[in-house]
Amino acid sequence: MNYFKTFVSASLAAATLSGCQKEQPEKTNILFILVDDMQSDAIAALGNRDTYTPNIDRLINGGMAFTRTYTNGALCGALSMPSRAMLMTGRGVFEVQSDGMKIPSSQVTLPEHLRKNGYRTFATGKWHADRASFARSFSEGENIFFGGMHPYEQNGHCAPRLYHFDSSGKYEEEAFVGQNFSSEMYADAAVDFLKSTEEDERPFMAFVSFTSPHDPRNALPDYGKKYSPADLSVPDNFLPEHPFDNGELNIRDEQLLPTPRTPEQLKKELSLYYGMVSEVDLQIGRVLDALEESGNLDHTIVVFASDNGLAMGQNGLIGKQSLYEHSVGVPMAIVTPEGLSAGKRSEALCYLYDLYPTLCELVQVETPASVTGKSLVPVLEGEEKDVRDCVFLAYSNQQRAVVSGDYKYIIYNVEGKITEQLFNLKQDPGELVNLAAVEVEKKEELHKLLQQQMKENHDFCDLSQPLWWKDGHKLTWDELINLYVFE
Repeated sequence: MNYFKTFVSASLAAATLSGCQKEQPEKTNILFILVDDMQSDAIAALGNRDTYTPNIDRLINGGMAFTRTYTNGALCGALSMPSRAMLMTGRGVFEVQSDGMKIPSSQVTLPEHLRKNGYRTFATGKWHADRASFARSFSEGENIFFGGMHPYEQNGHCAPRLYHFDSSGKYEEEAFVGQNFSSEMYADAAVDFLKSTEEDERPFMAFVSFTSPHDPRNALPDYGKKYSPADLSVPDNFLPEHPFDNGELNIRDEQLLPTPRTPEQLKKELSLYYGMVSEVDLQIGRVLDALEESGNLDHTIVVFASDNGLAMGQNGLIGKQSLYEHSVGVPMAIVTPEGLSAGKRSEALCYLYDLYPTLCELVQVETPASVTGKSLVPVLEGEEKDVRDCVFLAYSNQQRAVVSGDYKYIIYNVEGKITEQLFNLKQDPGELVNLAAVEVEKKEELHKLLQQQMKENHDFCDLSQPLWWKDGHKLTWDELINLYVFE
């Protein structure tokens, strides 16, 4: 079933009606599809010539794709934890508790808020925060995964440890082992839920949170496109190893391939990664088909995004613990029933957590006071090109960056050693040509802007100090969970 051919045709027709108004339901549904570790570079509609992603492409092409969306950063290596907490609370990385490990009751989650406003709220898949916040957020769910990744030693995605929905919110019973690949388990649950909406007039939010294409990539399911390493290309900004110590060269993600890396090694890894991109794409297609079959297509907003990106050989890295575009930038698209900006691209600078106030405005629900993100509705409606002048990025206590216009400035402090990078992203999207020693005036301008942004965003580091924070040691887990605590 060609879901998005139908969706786009219906949306554009509704947008061009003359002399009459299409009758709309009182409330609009939300289908939120979130994937894990999917780089924008892995999506065909966003320029990848090697991958096959027809269902994601329909979402990218059927709505407005925001091509300069960022995650804001993280304090630890598990980037999805703060990213998902920011997304759910509409707040920045220094405004969520313990790097997103816990969402306090004072920070109202998006599904929690919609639930209070009469929505059925359903979830399947990954929840990387505390279980109490999940219980506040969702009235229904199935095949729920609490955690960061499916362990290699437990057969990874092939044997996901999942939970049935517990209306008490306690989840005290032991997890059961899913009999199918994780993505299929989540899609099954989403399809069943969408079937239940056929005769139900209540509005709903369905949060379908895949754990793919996050590793383990040691086994692929039988379905989906398979890739041969020989047929794949190496990214233009591939490097055998990172040119300097960024403070995270020994983290788990970077141990997946030994250094120096070769093009042949990378192609093999990419073949497995793209295989997981295509398998989750297939399952996304099943969910979209179920939405259409439920009869709710014409009054449902569909959001597609990834919680963070991934390097996969770019700039000499494999993981995501950096502030380069491939890791801190994410794919994001919003498809509305009215066909707002269908098929268009926006270069508006934004954070992933700006989705919260955007969705509230689109469904005409007041945004909670705890939300600090900015609505993207003016961009969707074509009234504004930007809602932010710049974006601020942070990782641990060793990397800080700011993006303004065509430029990105990154500064590192690894045990007192300072390294600076300045990139013209329009001319050098792969971030290979460091202009820090050439365009000194621009570097100093962005350094000042970064200091201002750090202060405004409640950053615990201070660039004016030689070590930025304490004695300059890398922030530990025990320290980060106590840095920002809210009640």
